[in-house]
Amino acid sequence: MPQPSTARFYDSLADDYHLIYPDWAASVRRQGVVLDALVGRERAAVLDCACGIGTQAIGLALRGHQVIGTDLSVRAAARAGREAAQWGATLPTAGADMRRLPFPGGRFDAVVCADNSLPHLLTEPDVRAALAEMRRVLRPGGRLLVSTRPYDELLRERPVSTPPQVHESADGTGRTVTFQLWHWHEDGEHYDLEHVQLVPGQGDQEDSGEWRVRVRRAAYWALGRDRLARFATGAGFTQVAWLTPEQTGFFQPLLTARAD
Repeated sequence: MPQPSTARFYDSLADDYHLIYPDWAASVRRQGVVLDALVGRERAAVLDCACGIGTQAIGLALRGHQVIGTDLSVRAAARAGREAAQWGATLPTAGADMRRLPFPGGRFDAVVCADNSLPHLLTEPDVRAALAEMRRVLRPGGRLLVSTRPYDELLRERPVSTPPQVHESADGTGRTVTFQLWHWHEDGEHYDLEHVQLVPGQGDQEDSGEWRVRVRRAAYWALGRDRLARFATGAGFTQVAWLTPEQTGFFQPLLTARAD
């Protein structure tokens, strides 16, 4: 069975991505504060190589960093640029594959790959290629920040769904409910995901009490911490370490490393 297209998944989700969050604007600010502290210097040149609609990239730009955002989804990256302008921030964006970054070596002080983006790569060669590219575009002493789901725990539990997230519209007139259904492969490490959104009926249906259902599909590799740390070391990174949400305030575990 062919794997779902990651680009198609995020192209389809681009207009609705903020509905995943109870308050997307608050998440932008909060994640920017946390990542700013981990970048470790002022006005850093930062690449967010899986920027999506800009949740982390905009947050960092608002903290004074010079951020460029790329994403496999051209639609998501374009929206990130538009959203940044609404915030009064500058965020150049482009469509790009993290395995083939369109930048010269040593271009950035920090590379961010957040929100469980790296595990969309389903094979060891692809993950190693992406990490090698992140290492290549970093300056000596540059910082790598990668966040994933807490896969060590999830590999033990093998959940089949996530709790629902509820987004209330700004005017209080409607709610969107988002949850995921997980289908684990026989290898016990890869899984297919159905991303389900329930949105209120629109137009003549708004007062009918009916819901419309949007389902999008993607695939992931549940990369445990030790394995991903080994891949980062193999790509030439040093000082590889994991930081927990309790340590950072970020919503996912963060792998940090240096390009020495």
